[in-house]
Parts: sequence; C-alpha cells; structure tokens
Amino acid sequence: MLALFVGFGLVVGVLFGFFGMGGSFLVTPALLMLDYPAPVAVGSGMAFVFGTAVIATLKHHDLGQVDYKLGVIMITGTTIGIEAGRASVYYLESMGLAGGVISVAYVVLLGGVGAMVTRDALKGDSDGGIDHEAADKDLDEYEIPEIAKKIQQTVRIPPMVTLRGDVRVSAWVITAVAFATGVLSGFLGVGGGFIRMPAMIYAIGVPVPVAVGTDLFEIVFSGGLGSYLYGQGGGVNLGIVAPLLFGSALGARVGSAATAVVNSDDIKVYFGGMLLVGSIAVGIGEVGSYLGNSTLELLGLVLVIGAAVVVAFAVLYTTVTSLRVTRQQQTSAAD
Repeated sequence: MLALFVGFGLVVGVLFGFFGMGGSFLVTPALLMLDYPAPVAVGSGMAFVFGTAVIATLKHHDLGQVDYKLGVIMITGTTIGIEAGRASVYYLESMGLAGGVISVAYVVLLGGVGAMVTRDALKGDSDGGIDHEAADKDLDEYEIPEIAKKIQQTVRIPPMVTLRGDVRVSAWVITAVAFATGVLSGFLGVGGGFIRMPAMIYAIGVPVPVAVGTDLFEIVFSGGLGSYLYGQGGGVNLGIVAPLLFGSALGARVGSAATAVVNSDDIKVYFGGMLLVGSIAVGIGEVGSYLGNSTLELLGLVLVIGAAVVVAFAVLYTTVTSLRVTRQQQTSAAD
C-alpha cells in the first residue's frame, strides 16, 4: 500500500506541476474506493493538497504573482465555506450517506470540468487551461474579461478594493467566490483551484498570473485550515498523506520542468479525458459499493489511477520527444 501511495503521489505531482491543477481531486475518490471512511478520505486529501500547494506558492511568491490583499480578503469567505462543507460531511456521515453523496458530487464535478476542458482542447481554445507563457508577461498587458467588467460595473456594493493589475471590485464579490470554493474544499477535500482560479479571472477580473499565484496561496490556507479541522476529529491519516507528499514532491519538480518545453494545449485533451474517465470510474466504484460487487469497485479504482498515470506518461513522453527534437535541431544547425 505504501508503494501505491508513493506512486500515485508521483503521478499527481507531475500533473500538478505541469497543469497547475489537477490530480489532487482524484485523491479523495481513490481513498473512498479503498474503503476509507469519508472524513478520513476528505481530511487526508486536504492535508495532501496543503503540502503540495506550499511549495508552489513559494515559487509564485518569488515571481511576484501573489496578491496578498486579495488572498487575505478571501480568507473570511473561505473559512466559513470550509466549515460549512466539513459540517455537511460529518452530518451526512452520521446518517451513513457521506460516501455516496461525495462520490456522486465527484461524478458530476469531474464529468462537468472534464467535458469543458476536452471541448476547449478539441476546439483549440487556449482558455481552458494554464498558459505557462502567460506567467512571464507584464500585468499591464492583460485586459479584463468582458464578463468581469460587467460584474464590476453592476456590483458596486462598498467596500470597493483595488487589486494588482489595477482591478477595482466589490469586496462582496471576492467573498462570494471565496465562500463557494471554501464549501467545495471542505466538502470534497480539494483545493478548489480548478474553480477558484477561473472565478478570479472571469468574476473578479484578476490577471492570469496573479490568479494562479493567489489561488495557490488560498489553497495553502484552505488546505491547512481544512486539515486542522479534520485532524481534530481524527480525519487525517499521516500514513496516507506522508507517502503521497513524498511522491508528489518528486513529481511536481518533473512536471514544472516539463512546462519549459511542452505546450499544455498539446495534451490538454488527455487531461480532459482523464477527468471524464475519473468521473466514470467513481460512478462504477459507487455502483459496485452499493451492490457489494468487489469487481466493480476494483475496476473503478484501476480506472481512476490508470487515467492519471496515462496523462502523466503523456506529459513525460511529450517532454522527452520535444527535447529530442530540440537537440536534433541544434545538432543540424551546428553542422
């Protein structure tokens, strides 16, 4: 089991390092399919998210891509949301419904996000994922999305705050975004970044690099707070978290290095496919659990882990291929 957690952490780390999101929200459903109690699956998932986000946040801090004013304002909404989500988990657990409800929520969430990412990838739309080159651009080059402009013009409830990138928005909009993603974090054991970051861009109007860095800062807080709250109730299993973090630390370095040579659009369709397969896998596992069919439960677990492994392998394979092509071009130029 130790080797399984280290290996899965390695895969998740590659995905997290390359896409800036993803993989961490496969941990909780995988633990549920391994028959861990829902509070342990969610709490351990949050502890894992906390550990992976700390390292990434430090990197973005060095690049000046964290808006601490925005992050601090969001903490209030995030705190309330996490507690609401956590209370919901324990309430459902007392009724014996937590595992099933959380699994269904994951089916809907993974399926929905996976469908959107896959659609954008097939359309060649670059808005569906992280633009690694965007992080190096000056903030003045970014234009606020039209939908964010409309929100800023419509919702003028004081207090109004000015954020990095000369963005001026109502603090209530920020708090609403934080609360929604806080509930998601507390209930599902995820960082919430794959929803919070787009919300920062399209609802608040924050420039992409600042949204990425501040989102990771928020994940550090939400993951840390969630881990503490779940840990108080015995919901964090260090025997799970430690090997996951060990593998993730190695994988994140590989994934981050890959961003320098690979365009995420090249394999974004695989990422979307992974989420779709993950959605199906969680559904199969839940049906197997309901019917008491161990074969279906095992199939669901294999699909969850297998989908993540395939995408991580695609990242590594594309990286190696790109490096070979670059080396051949350099050799040809030298000749």
